[in-house]
Amino acid sequence: MNFQTVKALLSDTHQLHDVHVKGWVRTFRANRFIALNDGSTIQNIQCVVDFEKLEEEQLKRITTGAAISVSGILVESQGKGQSVEIQVSRIEILGDSDPDEYPIQPKKHSFEFLREKAHLRVRTNTFSAVMRVRSALSFAVHQYFHKEGFYHVHTPIITGSDAEGAGEMFRVTTLDKSESNPEEDFFGKETNLTVSGQLEAETYAMGMGKVYTFGPTFRAENSNTSRHLAEFWMIEPEVAFNELDDNMDLAEDFIKSVLSYVVDYCADDLKFLDQRLEQEEKTKPQLQRAELGLLERLQFIIENQFKRVSYTEAIEILKNCKPNKKKKFKYIIDEWGADLQSEHERYLVEKHFKCPVILFDYPAKIKAFYMRRNEDGKTVRAMDILFPGIGEMVGGSQREERLEVLKERMAEMDIEEEELWWYLELRKFGTAPHSGFGLGFERLVQFTTGMGNIRDVIPFPRTPQNADF
Repeated sequence: MNFQTVKALLSDTHQLHDVHVKGWVRTFRANRFIALNDGSTIQNIQCVVDFEKLEEEQLKRITTGAAISVSGILVESQGKGQSVEIQVSRIEILGDSDPDEYPIQPKKHSFEFLREKAHLRVRTNTFSAVMRVRSALSFAVHQYFHKEGFYHVHTPIITGSDAEGAGEMFRVTTLDKSESNPEEDFFGKETNLTVSGQLEAETYAMGMGKVYTFGPTFRAENSNTSRHLAEFWMIEPEVAFNELDDNMDLAEDFIKSVLSYVVDYCADDLKFLDQRLEQEEKTKPQLQRAELGLLERLQFIIENQFKRVSYTEAIEILKNCKPNKKKKFKYIIDEWGADLQSEHERYLVEKHFKCPVILFDYPAKIKAFYMRRNEDGKTVRAMDILFPGIGEMVGGSQREERLEVLKERMAEMDIEEEELWWYLELRKFGTAPHSGFGLGFERLVQFTTGMGNIRDVIPFPRTPQNADF
């Protein structure tokens, strides 16, 4: 019986229930009260033992981190802090935990320390809550696309093309360092770990109508910040016969749907994370206080219609705005064509419009080659969705379906046609308008849980100089 099943019995506390549970000891105090948790919920179950009926040697083995099996009667609790407790009749020690060596003791640990113990940090309240929310979000993603008639496509992890044109990719090779001829390599050409499954997803959208990818991607960007990972997961839907407005509709509906699911399904975990974030902001004055709490931020996204604003209109707003005397923009916007920073995106969401914002029709020179060029020749049919507290959450576009225009864009950006001959052929055989977007899953988990560092929302973070576990 896991703790979720035990929770189902809580509504009937006037009846006695025989229960049998297994879990890990969080604390054991006064040789009488065990706080037990099996990882299925943020709530511990208090197990009350009669120490006079247990052998002293067995009592000594009930330590923080030990795995135990408990049998007893579920009754109404006489103490504070819980509605029910287990009056223990039998305890079995399944796995010992030496208190002098076990690092996750019942005290406050820094996140930096816990990253060094990533194999054990999920036993803390914070990380177990984050990982349960992550799991629920993952389920909600698949549930949404299945309900909407999308097909899940597994795109390659190893690729011979650079979808983003950024060049920051991990090379995959079997050659020794002294060998350099790609034709002698395993695949007969230079290959890398993928930064996106988008281009391959487009090929399947143009034969199956609506598809999505949800898989690992990799970027060899030597950036040691709280927003970057070398290995991360991307959600990338692609839809045939869809234009930019359809794409914006899909992205907004998708985000609201998955967040609504998690708010309903992970209420206890989100309440705990909301309180944790509020307490952290109170105890660390150097942190900038958020105007909205965690749960308020989620409701802000779910309940508000996303405001759609052109890039050009946003630039005019930013050029003429005055944030306040105490806080000015670090990066001044003084001309059309500038790439917006997080501070600009947050200002539009949090101060100016006071709702989630979708920016569209960006300058072509700051966007990828595959985005559809507008008739003005200067902008492309791109869109970004901006959230409070984080800035850009989603990036997408209507794809360029015209063969000659796509060739021109590739030439402008020095992308060889031979490298993407198959992608160009999509525009030769039954080309049609199509669109899609990309959403970094860890960034979504980070927003949903309120965690300040993206390394704390993935089980085993991969970052520069770090590939442990």
